[in-house]
Amino acid sequence: MPVPEQRDLEQTRGILAGWLATKIPGASAVEVGPIGGPGSTGFSNESLIFDASWSADGATRTEALVVRPQPTQHTVFLESDFESQYRVLIALAEHTNVPVPPIKWVETDPNILGSPFFVMAKMSGRAPEDAPPYTIAGWLLEESTPDQRRTLVESGLDALAAIHAVDWKGLGFEFLDKPQYGALGFEQQLRYYEASYNWAAGESPIPPIAEAALEWVQANAPASDPELTLCWGDARINNQLFGADHTVLAVLDWEMVTIADPMMDLGWWLFLDRHFHEGMPAPRMEGFPTREEMVAHYERVSGRAARDLEFYEVFAGLRFAVVMMRIAHLLVEFEILPMDNDVAVNNAVTRVLADMLGLPQPGPGMSNYAGLE
Repeated sequence: MPVPEQRDLEQTRGILAGWLATKIPGASAVEVGPIGGPGSTGFSNESLIFDASWSADGATRTEALVVRPQPTQHTVFLESDFESQYRVLIALAEHTNVPVPPIKWVETDPNILGSPFFVMAKMSGRAPEDAPPYTIAGWLLEESTPDQRRTLVESGLDALAAIHAVDWKGLGFEFLDKPQYGALGFEQQLRYYEASYNWAAGESPIPPIAEAALEWVQANAPASDPELTLCWGDARINNQLFGADHTVLAVLDWEMVTIADPMMDLGWWLFLDRHFHEGMPAPRMEGFPTREEMVAHYERVSGRAARDLEFYEVFAGLRFAVVMMRIAHLLVEFEILPMDNDVAVNNAVTRVLADMLGLPQPGPGMSNYAGLE
């Protein structure tokens, strides 16, 4: 679900109009239209979406823009890695075939909007919904044909393979390394999520299933990383924009970008597929590829043999469970849920993890909270 409103949007319109007047050469009479946000995704970040218009060279121009401010409060992740996001997006747009929204401007002065921000061109297209989940309602379920659904998923996997093919060293992405958490790759990811687990657990009940998953991951960790690639982090169709032909127009939401084993991304993709189907629960849509078909397609287009997927799916579940612990705290803080809710413990993530680890279910499905999972 989207981030609840955190600023005076009318005041923000005026601030952005004045700021844009300094960025657009020769622009005058700059106006910013009503500011909205993503209607069905985006709890982990704030997005300001609007149309800007101005006069230049005797003509009036209009452009749809998206502003992403750096989170300063109500954060979902232990570290925002804000600068890393736009540095990666700029490099991918300029030097690769990975479809990403073009970055138009970056503002590092926190005094404009209260924190640094970057501005992207708003791209047309639709993303499968988080709320309500795309497997329960929405255009992918209600308007798309079985062939179109298959095209969409396969196109999404094509984009994932393109990310993993990026020459991250050639693009200078070493800045994604976080040596304070250990060696680049899985060790670093595990230590980061152990720290995140402890941070989130300080504010929410610790799900017994998440605790069991952490112990399982620690006990079954791979001895080494066979390869390291650029990893998108939040690899799922909900974070992709699709055109009318159901192919990818843009890959969005790079808060979790890192350098790691590409199987970590594929494991996240597969776990999120389970989350939106088995975790809701919702029947698998006609035409939607099976797990085996998705893996085979990824292998075909990436040229890689899939491996260690059981491990990386459980690791994905652990990481997502940590995120849900934090979101449960924020839902109470935003007064969306009561203090006595059990979302941190019993949610679609922990239900799928319980199945994977052979553990008792944390509770019944939470249809009243389905849009929050």
